[in-house]
Amino acid sequence: MRILFPSRRGFFATLLLLAFVLATFGEIAAALAQQRGSGLPLPRFVSLRSDEVNMRTGPSVRYPVEWVYKRQGLPMEVVAEFDTWRKVRDWRGSQGWVHQSMLSSARTVIITGKDRTLRARPDSRAAPMALLESGVVGELEECQKDDVWCRIQVNGYDGWIRRVEIWGVYSDEAIE
Repeated sequence: MRILFPSRRGFFATLLLLAFVLATFGEIAAALAQQRGSGLPLPRFVSLRSDEVNMRTGPSVRYPVEWVYKRQGLPMEVVAEFDTWRKVRDWRGSQGWVHQSMLSSARTVIITGKDRTLRARPDSRAAPMALLESGVVGELEECQKDDVWCRIQVNGYDGWIRRVEIWGVYSDEAIE
């Protein structure tokens, strides 16, 4: 029996072909992995659907619970997806994985910093409607693209607040 070894040229050509096949397979696998998510843009804002939501260290119930959120409507930013799990970030920067069924597409915001004034019109001289404490959550109703003001609703009060005083909307995002 005679064993034939490929020439150096044949060996390198085989190696290049193998590298090409592996790279192509990697791209296909990456594309399939992305399809397993929702297909919605990342990052994006959502809110908590329930008044008790577990944030886990990984995308499965096998991972330990790191945080338990006890506030329905709290805004979250989805930064990654894996199958039915969403990696989210809260307004303080904590990150972890939440099952998609615990998230809602309803847009909410949280008041940041010190107490903020909700105004009747999008103008800093407009009549104040309410004084909102840091941590208050409201429903996001409207933000014009590249505008300073957003309209929110909090406990029956419907008014305007400056975009920089809330977390849950991007600086150039339009909400209608």
